[in-house]
Parts: sequence; C-alpha cells; structure tokens
Amino acid sequence: MKALQYVAVGSEPEVREVSTPEPGPGQVLLAVTAAGVCHSDDFVMSMPADAFPFPLPLTLGHEGAGTVAAVGAGVRGIEVGTNVVVYGPWGCGVCWFCAQGLENYCSRAAELGIFPPGLGAPGAIAEYLIVDSPRHLVPIGDLDPVATVPLTDAGLTPYHAIKRSLGKLRPGSWAVVIGSGGLGHVAIQLLRHLSSARVVALDVSDEKLEFAKSVGAHEAVLSNAQAAEQVRKITGPLGASLVLDFVGYQPTVDIAMAVAGVDSDVTIVGLGDGKSAARVGFGISPYEAAVSAPYWGSRAELIELVDLAHEGILDIAVERFSLDDAPEAYRRLAAGTLRGRAVIVP
Repeated sequence: MKALQYVAVGSEPEVREVSTPEPGPGQVLLAVTAAGVCHSDDFVMSMPADAFPFPLPLTLGHEGAGTVAAVGAGVRGIEVGTNVVVYGPWGCGVCWFCAQGLENYCSRAAELGIFPPGLGAPGAIAEYLIVDSPRHLVPIGDLDPVATVPLTDAGLTPYHAIKRSLGKLRPGSWAVVIGSGGLGHVAIQLLRHLSSARVVALDVSDEKLEFAKSVGAHEAVLSNAQAAEQVRKITGPLGASLVLDFVGYQPTVDIAMAVAGVDSDVTIVGLGDGKSAARVGFGISPYEAAVSAPYWGSRAELIELVDLAHEGILDIAVERFSLDDAPEAYRRLAAGTLRGRAVIVP
C-alpha cells in the first residue's frame, strides 16, 4: 500500500510503498477514507535528530477516518463496513484518567510505550491503518469522512479547551481567539454555538480575518504590535474572560496575557516553537487569571462533536489532497497558505 512517511530527520515526508498491515488480536484494520494534516506534524518534523522521539520511518497522520475492513481475534462491538473516525490519544484504557475517557492524559502511556497514530505509531496518511482497540473508534454514520475527520483533533482540541471555561462565558463577556486557521476557525464556531460570549479573532492578514468573520467572529483584529491595545478598546476594562491561543509563539502568548481580564482563563493550545512562556504573578498577570496548556480531549467529547456534526452545527473548511500530493499539503501547511484544514483522501 501507499503511505506518507517521514523517513529521515530534516527531510520532507515522501509517499512510499509499504506492506499492508493485518490486524492482530484486539485490533481493527481500517481502509482509510480521509486523514488530516496538522501543525503538530510540522512541529515534530522540525525537531533535531538528538531530540527526535520516534523510530523512523514514521507514517504520518493523527487525524483518521475510515471504513472497518477487518478485525482481529477477540474484537466485539464493531462490524466490518462501519464508517468511523479515530480517537487519536491512545492510552492504557485502565488507569484513573483512562477510566474517565481521558486517554489524552493516560498516566501509563509513556511507561507502556503507547503512542498515538502518526505520533509514534503508524499513522492515517496511508491506504490502511491499524487501530489498537475498537474503543478508539467512533461511528459517524452517513457523515462525509473528509469534512468529519478534522473533528478528531482540529475539533476535539478546541472543544475540550472551551468546555473547561464555559462557566466564565456569561452574557456580555468576551472570548479572544488568536489564530483562525485549522483549530481556530472551529473554535469560533463552537464558541458561538456553546456560549453567549462575543468573539474577537486575531490573525496576521486581512484575508484570514475575513475568514474568521465568515465563520462567526464578531470582531477581527490584526495580530501585530498593536493587537493587545486594539482588543482592549473592544472589550473595555472588562478584558477577555477566555483567551485561546492557537499559535503559541511568545508574541501571541504575550498578547493573550495582555488582553485577559480578572478571573479569566488563558489557554495556550498552539505548540509554537515549544519555548514560549506566560508571565504569571502578582502585579504581572490579572488577578485570579488561570493559565493552562491542555492536550487534545476525551473520547466522550469526540462522541459529542460527532453528534454536533450530525446536527449541522459545524462547517469545517477543508482543502482536499490526494495521497500522491500529500507532501504538497505539508508545504502549504508550513507556508501558512491553507484555508482551514488540509485533508488527504487516499
């Protein structure tokens, strides 16, 4: 089968012929129908050789959708032919976090060598994908897998971040979304549907700001040296009750802290360069402002997102690429020229 693999540190990913996998006991084989491209992949591929955490070659893709093609011995509860999306942050399934469906925070994954597909385990940008357990599959019925596959990360990550802060988004409050790309444009829609807050979007070009407004942002501000001042003019002395930074570089983290209000949540979602830090302390950050950096979301939250998709709540912008053109999707991702999410369709 064909698969997009990261072969050597510092090189571009390439489409290669690899063996078609077969499901072992407890596993499920998917015929992949769609796979998303994410900045997390770009972050991993930018790591130097002495810090690279996974064996190579690595098949990329941690957003996956497919049709169940075969099941291994002992698998129950999922039928061949079922259309599904894949819950990506695999865990042990039995620790305290996993028992709540929070496999994204599994306390034993590192110890047991459990990795997400595309981030250690073979990923979804291939013709077939092995899923380690049927509990990591969410049926999607007649939903379009291409439009639905971004829910597994670009939807799940902002949904988890927003749900934690819904109690602070009262009528008259403001939410600020920094970065309106793959995750940010979904966050804007979720904020509009789940809360009564008004939404301010920040991005680096007028074109991106128009895109943010087209998916529901009430206000749009260029992300530059004057951004914090401009946002403060919009929110007034109240400031933002929730700031979601989907970029994560130091300048955006600084903006996030500068626009946050008293008793706000500042949530740093974007990976940036992995070196940014929020300055927190008396007289430095707003009183009782909480800063966090969540990771992905729960299995239950992915099920909820699929239910929202069935209700027609979300309109995720996608650009389709064939498997042969997958390297170009990553070039576009790195260049920042994608509109929404790139999806590979084998």
